Order: sequence, then structure tokens, then C-alpha cells
Amino acid sequence: MTKILMYSVRPDEQAAIDAWVATNNIEVDTTTAEFGPKTVDLAKDYDGIVIQQHAAIPEEAVYQKLKSFGIKQLALRITGFDIVNLKAATANGLAVTNVPAYSPRSVSELVLAQVMRLIRHLGEASAREAKDDYSWGGLEAAEIHNLTVGIIGAGKIGSAVARIFRALGSTVIVTDPVKRPELADTVSYVDLDTLLTTADIVTVHTPLDAKTTHLIDANALKKMRSSAYLINAARGPIVDTGALIQSLKDHEIAGAALDTIEGEAGIFGEDRSQSLVDNPELETLKTMPNVEITPHIGFYTDAAVKNMVDISLDDVKLILEGGHSPHQVN
Repeated sequence: MTKILMYSVRPDEQAAIDAWVATNNIEVDTTTAEFGPKTVDLAKDYDGIVIQQHAAIPEEAVYQKLKSFGIKQLALRITGFDIVNLKAATANGLAVTNVPAYSPRSVSELVLAQVMRLIRHLGEASAREAKDDYSWGGLEAAEIHNLTVGIIGAGKIGSAVARIFRALGSTVIVTDPVKRPELADTVSYVDLDTLLTTADIVTVHTPLDAKTTHLIDANALKKMRSSAYLINAARGPIVDTGALIQSLKDHEIAGAALDTIEGEAGIFGEDRSQSLVDNPELETLKTMPNVEITPHIGFYTDAAVKNMVDISLDDVKLILEGGHSPHQVN
């Protein structure tokens, strides 16, 4: 009987896993451990594996071991595949798949929530209320239909963000090398510099690669309006955290909402209330009332969790049966 091992499984995923097993009659075992050099041996005697994590797996020996176990694929039940050493995976005959569209609405709705908290100054209001300061000064807000929302990367998630804000009456501008005909009546395409200098809200929805690492750096932040807000619900290293902190201190931008940051592995998704969090930049950001921090929960809705489980396991099954997944990234 075919056997699949799923790493980093959370309790909320189990119902979807059980439903998939009942439908497909394939054995799926789970572990809470992350995949890596210390845990790769757990995959021995399995036909396929599924992982979900923020920690990178650069070690070539990991992929060599998977090959020695007879495993021919590595399925991610997330969108970002930058954690995988694709060169080593390919060299060892592993088909790597991801879940490119588990639920674009899940991330786009979080972006909407973040934007509303920022433009209504709810972080500042809450900080005041904690000190019994109920004054109004500095809390006057813009109305969302009067704002220009700039989207960097209009793939499935970015497109969903565009539709939400257009429906609310905002002007939506996009920078993306791919112009999608279905967005023709929703957005205007501009270059990156125009977007940065024009938008009231700049929200990032690109993959992480060599070109997009620190795409939002000190120079990009200086181009933004002093009244503008930055949203990152994509991948942490797209934004240079140190440059962002300095920009906020210098009042070059009005605020930021971050669902992902540099150095989040081992922090986001964990209860660290009883242990030291070794990320000084995160600690600095947490003290700023014009910054919203969420622990990489953009994906975390009931629909998205089920889709991530189903799509990743479907990919494993397809590859083990000799097929080719449309979600293969190498």
C-alpha cells in the first residue's frame, strides 16, 4: 500500500487529512517535526512526503537521502518554494511541487483588514486607550475610496487584492511584467517608480527570488509618500527590515503592516511567551503603534487549510502514479 509522510502537521489539518485518506485509500502518516537534516530519516520506507515550513533546506545531503530512499517527489503545501534547494532536488530526481493558489481570498482579506487598521489609526488608538488617553488628535482618517492602492505583483493573490479594493472604490495601480486581460477594467499598469511615488497603500505580492530580495529597500522607501503605508503579506526578505525601521523612525512613510518578516523562522507559528525571541528588529517593530504585526497567518483560513492539504496530497498521488503535476516548480 502506498504510504505518504506529512511533516509539520498541525491539529487543525487532521480533519482534512483524514477526509483525503478516506477518499483515496492511501495511508498518510504525520509528524509535528519540520523537515531537514535531523528528520529526513523519518521518510525512510515511505513513497512520498509533504512539507510545510519557513525554515530553508539547503543541504544537498537531504535530497541525496530522499533519492536513496526511493522517493521521487517533494510536495510543499505552501506557495513559496524558496526554502527548497531546487538544484539539489532536481539533481536527485525529485519533482518539487507547491500549492500556487490555496485561497487567494485568504491573503487578500487579511490585507484589507491590515489596511483598515492602519488608515483608521487603530494601533495608535489602542495604545492611547491602554493609558486612558481618549483624545482624538492625530486620529483623523482617510476614507478608503479616496485612496490609491499600488500592488506589486498581480498574480492570483495580487489580483484578488485588486478586486477587493476596486470594489470599495479605490483607484488600483499595478506593476507586473504580466498584464492580465481579466484585470483590464480593474487596474492600471504602471512602472515600479510610478507606483511607489503615487500609491497611498503599497502592498507586495511577488514571489521571493534573487530579483525581489530587498526589492523594498531604503531607496524604494524614500520614493514613497510620507502619508503612505506599506503592506507585506508575501515573503519577509522582500522588504529590508532595517531600512523599513529607519524609514518609519524618519517619518518617511506613515506606517506598515507585516504578516511576514526577515528571520521569522522558529518564531512565527510558535508560542515563544516563555522563551527569548532573538530578533531585535521584530522587537523594535512591536513597539511602534503605526506598525501591525501578524505571525504569517494570511493563509490561515478554513478553506485554505483544506485546499493546501488536498492539493499537495493530490500532487503526490499523481506523481507516484506516473503523472506530471501542473504545480511542479523545477
